Formats: sequence, structure tokens, C-alpha cells
Amino acid sequence: MRAARFHQFGEPQVLTVEDAPEPHAGPGEVRIRVAAASVNPIDWKLRAGHLEAVYPVELPAIPGRDAAGTVDEIGEGVTDVQVGDTVWGLGGLAATTAELAVLSAYAPVPSTWSLEQAAAAGLATATAAAAFDALGDLDGRTLLIEGAAGGVGSAGVELAVARGATVIGTASERNHEFLRSLGAIPTTYGEGLKDRVAALAPQGVDAVFDTAGSGSLADLIAIVGDAAQVVTIADYTAASLGARLVSAENDSARLRVAAELGERGAYTPRVERTFPLAEVVDAHVYVEGGHTQGKVVVTL
Repeated sequence: MRAARFHQFGEPQVLTVEDAPEPHAGPGEVRIRVAAASVNPIDWKLRAGHLEAVYPVELPAIPGRDAAGTVDEIGEGVTDVQVGDTVWGLGGLAATTAELAVLSAYAPVPSTWSLEQAAAAGLATATAAAAFDALGDLDGRTLLIEGAAGGVGSAGVELAVARGATVIGTASERNHEFLRSLGAIPTTYGEGLKDRVAALAPQGVDAVFDTAGSGSLADLIAIVGDAAQVVTIADYTAASLGARLVSAENDSARLRVAAELGERGAYTPRVERTFPLAEVVDAHVYVEGGHTQGKVVVTL
């Protein structure tokens, strides 16, 4: 099969498109013929070697955590999908930007989504769901999302609104209309955030979800007044401040909930830009540059 791979850590240019061994579905897994795979911040950080101490990767490695496509092989014990079904979901730490990929968490693609949108949803959905499960029932509560216009943040806005939360989202001003379209109340990040949030939510903020890891965690804790009500996916100082660091889990049940919301039109993954597999280097350059509005997807 053709796949994007890197044989050493480094800049995006270490990626090459080449032949690679085919993976096979193990127990509880499905293999898909990939239509699209997304590029997440963790993908370029792994490729660059920034996370080697935390998440070691065996080289050569195929980047990518999530993908969508058609099931072509089913592992032992799988009874909820059949060969030929279209699904989206999560594979291993680095595995999906290839013609074939194995998913250990998956859900049917809603009729309202394109395969590119489905490919964009896996890691963002699972990460936001992990954060919200940690924060507890959001119904009737006010949630502040730091970095709300990115892939995880934008998914988080819609998923939190679906759970009954009032969402305030931080982003650069050029992304404020985008946040409004998702159902969030936008504001800018940075100095003075506490005063801006107080003006938007005079009753206070009940919980915070930090997707940015920009060094603002202490300020976010001050805004909510309770470190236990602050979760982050990107700030590794969380424990020292009393906040919680959360990460995605390969949980099909969480993906099915998001798929059901998608079917009802309550959750639509946002794809900012697509690149063909041959341009995977450009896709990584684009995501590594930041300031994306939604997700970047590689098509196969």
C-alpha cells in the first residue's frame, strides 16, 4: 500500500510517500480503505520528535490518529459493522495516513457528513468528550473554551452546546464570526481576558476547557475560581496548578454519540482545507503554522 512515512524525526520534509506493509485488523478492530485522514497537532509534534519522551514512536512511522473510509477487513469479535460499511474513527498513535488503516474505535459515517468531514472528527471528538466527561454535567452551565476555533476547540463548542452548555470561546478576531456560527459567544484571548469574560458572563464561568496550551492556565483557573473545574489537553503544568490534563481515548461509544448528533445536524466537523496524499508535506507545514479554522485533511 502507499503511505506517508517518516524514517527519522524532523521537519515536515522528512515525510515521504512510499510503499509500506499492509496492516491487518486484530480482535475488536476493523481495517478500512482510507478515503481521508486528518492532520492533528499531535501528528506533527510526534513527527518532529517533540513527544518522544512521552509517546515513543517506532520508526519508520505513518502519521495520523484518525481517518474515514470503507471497511474491508474485520477482526475477531466485531459484529457491529460489515465489510463495505463506511466508518470513521481512531487508529493507533501513528497509523492512518495510508491507503489502509486499522481502527480500534469507530462509528458509522452520518449521512449528513462527507468522508472528509468524518476523517476530521475522530481525534477532536474523542478529546472533547474526554474533557467534558471529566468536567461532569454541562447542562445549564457556562463553559469557557480557550482556543475555540481550532480542530478540537470547534468540535468542543458544538458538542458542549449539544450538552446544554452556554459556551464562551476565545479566538483571534478574524475567527469570531466562525465561532458564532458554531453557537459560541466569541472573545479574544490574552491580556484582559478575565474582564472580557466577566462582561460576557456576569454570573460567572462554571468550567474551562483549554485546548491551546499557550501558558494561560493560571489565568483560566483564576477566571473560574476552582482549579478542579479546569481541564487542558496541552498544558503539562496542569497538575502543579491543580487542574487536570486529559487526552483522547479510543472509545467507540463516544464516537457513536457524536455520529448521532451529526445525523441530527447538531454537530458538523469543520474542514478548513484538504491536501492530496502527494502533498502531505504541505499539509503538515500548514497545520504546524497554526491558526487553522477547523481541521486539515489529507485525501487518498
